[in-house]
Parts: sequence; C-alpha cells; structure tokens
Amino acid sequence: MKLGLRIDVDTYRGTRLGVPALCDSLSKYGIKGSFFFSVGPDNMGRHVWRLLKPAFLVKMLRSNAASLYGWDILLRGTFFPGSVIGKKLARQIRRAVEEEHEIGLHAWDHHAWQAKIDTMDSTALYQHLERGVELLTEICGTPPICSAAPGWKCNEATLLQKEKFPFTYNSDCRGDLVFKPLVDGLVLNQAQIPVTLPTYDEVIGRDGVTDENYNEYILSRLNPDGLNVLTIHAEVEGVARHDLFDDFLAKAAEAHIELVPLGELLPSSGHLPPGRIVPRELPGREGWIAFADLE
Repeated sequence: MKLGLRIDVDTYRGTRLGVPALCDSLSKYGIKGSFFFSVGPDNMGRHVWRLLKPAFLVKMLRSNAASLYGWDILLRGTFFPGSVIGKKLARQIRRAVEEEHEIGLHAWDHHAWQAKIDTMDSTALYQHLERGVELLTEICGTPPICSAAPGWKCNEATLLQKEKFPFTYNSDCRGDLVFKPLVDGLVLNQAQIPVTLPTYDEVIGRDGVTDENYNEYILSRLNPDGLNVLTIHAEVEGVARHDLFDDFLAKAAEAHIELVPLGELLPSSGHLPPGRIVPRELPGREGWIAFADLE
C-alpha cells in the first residue's frame, strides 16, 4: 500500500529546524517525499488576531499551540514584516533538492494567502504565485514541479492562474480521488492530488486522540484500495513532534506501507475524472477549505 507524503513548510522556524530533521528521518528509512516550501516573508504571527474567532481559539487551546509551534512562530511578523525565508534559509531548502525529494511551491506569503484569498483578484493571485516560483527556481536551479495551496485555501480563480505555470500537479484540496479540475465547463490540464487524511492539529485532543495513540489512529484510517495522502508540517512533525513522526515511520515500515512523493500517485495512463473544487468546513479547522466535488 502506498501513502503519499506531503510536507508543508510554512515558516522560518520550520525551514531552519524542521526541514533538516525531516531529511534526516526520511534518509534513515530510504523515503522520498514532496516538500512544499513557503519562501517569502514569514508573517505567520499575524494569525494571532484570529484568536478573536472562537473556532480558532478552541483549536489553539486544544493543540496547545504555544508548545507545538513555539512563540517565535506565533509572534513572527506581528508588528514588522517577517524575514524572507528563501533568502535567509536557501541552504536548508537546497538540502531537500540534493536528497532528491519532490519540490513544490506552498506560498510566497503563507499568512497573506490564507487571510486574503477571498479578496485577491486574478492579478494578485498570479503575482503571488510568480514571486514564489521565481525565488524557489533561483534556490533550486529548476522550477518547482507542483504546488499546494496554504491551508487548503483554493478557489477556481486560483486554479486558472496555476495553469500558467509548469506544474505537473497541484494538491489544493481534500478528497478521495486524483482528478482534473473543472472550471466554467472546461477541464483544466493540471491534475489535483487531494489530501485524504487529517493533520495532527485537526484531530489531537478530539474524540480520544492523544500523542499515545495518534500514529495508530492515522494508520487505521488508510484505505488499502484507494488514495492515501498524509500532510505533515515541518513545524510540528519536524520539530515539536519529531519523535512521534519517527515512530510513525517505524510503524509504517513494519506494516509494509510505502511512503512516496505525491507525484508517484499520478496514474501512468488512463482518464482522470473531472471535478469541481468547492468550499466546505471541516471539524477541527477554522473557516472554509477546498474540497473535491467529483461529478
């Protein structure tokens, strides 16, 4: 059974500390994954204003965010623009390239994408993607071959702008099948590989899920006959819960589960079903996220 491994790198801290730690762990088990990098300014601390929203506050308290992410993430960029990650930490990003992991764009400014996507026009969306692609290309020597929208915040306008870049696929939504997006009656070229499994912060502290049984819980959710995609975060599984992730890799190996880059989940041939991307709410996550709606 194959399990696609999507690694989101959202912050300066996640890039500096989490990426090297995850590379070490994946190398130990001979695993390749898909790293999606945020390369622009780290302004994630500006999410602190979302604490005024009850759902976000509950999530922060349930996941014990201060210990999970660290105060440097929770406050970075709050009052002044954050450091440009790709300029300061190109060496850490290049390590993932050198170790032959799949490299994709996550964001230019992760916070801005999540906070402003509802009001960004086509020009703003394109410029955000362009800046991220340009810096990531400069760092890696070749353009990123894929992308993944921050926080699963994706709409049809975003899909149309992504078509202008040489992405083999995108991973912008939740769902159960690889598909081709349908926008205004037209089937787009770039495949979508949805995430099928919940993230650590979505389920920890809910329905009896704890650090002691989290790995078993995730493994129990795998579909032996279907698509399986797990998202981890460099800030969580690479730093605060690195030992837990190491244990997950050991358990997956024992169960003969093959962790692979998302690109390996694309069918070598055959027709992909069309489907729309629609906004829905997900328990454990504040606000809307994109879901696949296949016809």
